Amino acid sequence: MKTILQIAQLGEPILRELAQPVIDITDPIFQELIDSLIATSIDAKGVGIAAPQVSESCRLFIISSHPNPRYPNAPLMEPTAMINPQIVDHSQEKVKGWEGCLSVPGLRGLVPRYQTIIVEYLDRYGHLQHQELTDFVARIFQHELDHLNGLVFLDRLENDHDLYSEEEFQQLIINNG
Repeated sequence: MKTILQIAQLGEPILRELAQPVIDITDPIFQELIDSLIATSIDAKGVGIAAPQVSESCRLFIISSHPNPRYPNAPLMEPTAMINPQIVDHSQEKVKGWEGCLSVPGLRGLVPRYQTIIVEYLDRYGHLQHQELTDFVARIFQHELDHLNGLVFLDRLENDHDLYSEEEFQQLIINNG
């Protein structure tokens, strides 16, 4: 059953903990968690969400990139569950890009991330997936992987000048193109 889950906010200890590996992907409760994470991400107008953000300590996140008010230029892709994900290779090049977080409302930051990454993860059926991700989707993957490792985007900022309020972001980026 798809349930909209409560999103943990910065300051809640689970956001700073290392998430546990998923052992039994076929467990019906785990499969329900996947569906609820997808529903919660869509409801919150996010492009991804990690299990620790709904107070579940497991190595699972959803990438559900789609254009929305928070990310009007996001590419469209089907919501994808990524279980026990890892980066197996990456480009040398890092690029700064805008990030926000459902667990850190009201703030946006310019965060350096690898431009291209090679990733592996198990899908919701337990099949190993190996993909190259670039640009915005690579950024989402790295952001969500940080959540599994007890980090938030604020930890990746190079300096305080890269942090903006949501209002400043709207004025700078959305309203001024």
